[in-house]
Amino acid sequence: MEITLLGTGAPAGLPRPDCSCAVCATALGPHARAATAVLVDDALLLDLTPGAAFAAARAGHSLGGVRQVLLSHPHDGPAVEVPAGLPQPGRVPDGRELTLLTGHRVRAVAMDAGGTGYAVTGPEGQRLLYLPPGAAPAGLEQATAQSYDMVLADVVGRPDALARLRAVGSAGPTTDVVAVHLDHDVPAGPELRRRLAAAGARAVPDGTTLVVGAYEEVPDVPRRTLVLGGARSGKSVEAERRLETFPEVLYVATGGTRSGDTEWAARVATHRERRPGSWRTAETTDLVPLLAEDGPPVLIDCLSLWLADVMDSVGAWDDAEWAGGGEKLLRERVRELADAVRSTRRTVVAVSNEVGSGIVPATASGRRYRDELGRVNTAFANECEQVVLVVAGQAVVLRG
Repeated sequence: MEITLLGTGAPAGLPRPDCSCAVCATALGPHARAATAVLVDDALLLDLTPGAAFAAARAGHSLGGVRQVLLSHPHDGPAVEVPAGLPQPGRVPDGRELTLLTGHRVRAVAMDAGGTGYAVTGPEGQRLLYLPPGAAPAGLEQATAQSYDMVLADVVGRPDALARLRAVGSAGPTTDVVAVHLDHDVPAGPELRRRLAAAGARAVPDGTTLVVGAYEEVPDVPRRTLVLGGARSGKSVEAERRLETFPEVLYVATGGTRSGDTEWAARVATHRERRPGSWRTAETTDLVPLLAEDGPPVLIDCLSLWLADVMDSVGAWDDAEWAGGGEKLLRERVRELADAVRSTRRTVVAVSNEVGSGIVPATASGRRYRDELGRVNTAFANECEQVVLVVAGQAVVLRG
């Protein structure tokens, strides 16, 4: 089964008309995207968009052989005039299946938001899933016996849709996940590729023809990642974003609760509200045994608070205790953590503060903490496939 992506952008296209944002201003040439529309084996058109006939011609195809046009967007009729000779667009009711004379079977998949998803099975058994913008499948409870060969979905706007598919086996390790309905949320080029690669997905230019079921190199999701950044840099958001397409995640909060500290409570509440409801939370600084266990991906937020707890436990703030064995104990704890990261079989994303570039602390204890955090970050980074520095909400890849 062969598909041609006549467009890969959001319903309004990219750049959006009359939008002056930075992403739209730079969405030129190969980075410009028409509204998403998919031509399947020159016989089935999923979504009718402006200029579809010209887009097909530019890709070396014709809409003359299209026998069925199906709409996925949450509206009742086509958004544009139907070109001459093209069948009137329609929509398959949720759960119903349509069989074409060409041998394609199309089943409508219910969504949790407006619109209709389509599961297309080709004449030779290849399986494609196409999801509308801003929606995820609803009612996926039973694991499927076979994963889709290809998934076309709004990976940036609804990453949880991919998490749901993975949770029930509809998207597996060999599923080719291609992002569509791309909007001005993420800058095109390297940043978009990086974001999608972290989700095990990719994007292709408009007009690309893909073969469903053919082997494609799926982007490698880094198994161990350290995300560094200063205060309010966006480092926690970056770390959470890296795991939002996973069906299960264990969020490890090393800061715990602080009775009577309303500012800290507000910070904790903000983090909790931002996390997917399927994630579990563990409040602990005992990271070594946790990393030794098998289980779902782990997000550790953050190493800075872990270090503060360890320094408390070894008496690092007292010069006599520090010189009398506290420093040695701390080095051992850091080495144990680095060894645990090296040997873990779990996917790990950790957050830490980058504090060595600012003002030199006025106190000896502050300087000691700054120095030791630099050592912790270095030891942890040495065991990670990817290290990222977040500055003003922008992620700079240092490794990987």
